[in-house]
Amino acid sequence: MTDVTLYGQWICPYSVRVSFALAERGIVHDVVDVPPTAVRPAGFVVPDEFVAHSPLGEIPMVRVDGEYRADSLPILEWLEERVDAPPLLPSDPSTRLRVLELMTLIDRRVFPPMIGVYYGTHVDRIAESADALATALAELGAGLDGSPWLAGTGPTLAEATLVPFYVRLDGLRRLGFDRDLDPRIADHRLRVGHLAGGRAVAWSSSRTEEFVTRFERYRAIRRSTTGGPEPR
Repeated sequence: MTDVTLYGQWICPYSVRVSFALAERGIVHDVVDVPPTAVRPAGFVVPDEFVAHSPLGEIPMVRVDGEYRADSLPILEWLEERVDAPPLLPSDPSTRLRVLELMTLIDRRVFPPMIGVYYGTHVDRIAESADALATALAELGAGLDGSPWLAGTGPTLAEATLVPFYVRLDGLRRLGFDRDLDPRIADHRLRVGHLAGGRAVAWSSSRTEEFVTRFERYRAIRRSTTGGPEPR
């Protein structure tokens, strides 16, 4: 039996991608809780093997039978090759290429403004991030016309790449993402949430509350130390 271990934490969107893929593919695995650097408690002891094998010291990292990979998108692709389980990367060349393109697009177009919303401390910058996020989601939604999934006939690594946004949407709403959600994306979110991977990574209300509280506290500290909101 393949020995798989994920080093990460639920609050990290990049770890959520890998958790979703492992659960959706039915891969039994252990989890070593390693908080992201930004929220790592003082005195937290990072496992030696994590230090040795994660070049940037950031989660997620995965170990499979003594081999290691770091960085969420390379991990997702590597697990497809390394672990024998139902795939999330189609074998058809054109669909496979489309999934890989979507993974890159989501990483570049959805994640930066999503992060910009909850790290924002100025209302105008939060609004700019919210606009950019809504635009990127609408573009993704256009690809869902006539199809329940982002590529192909079932969930793929494209869903795994996007799912962290779905997981934290309720928290994002409270932190400034007040734009209307493209209805095709809203429907897609519900479908993803019903998958085994979606259920595995879904946040409880207490996790959403912790997420919101952390960033409200971050904003308060940032404003108090700079004497006001972040300048435009």
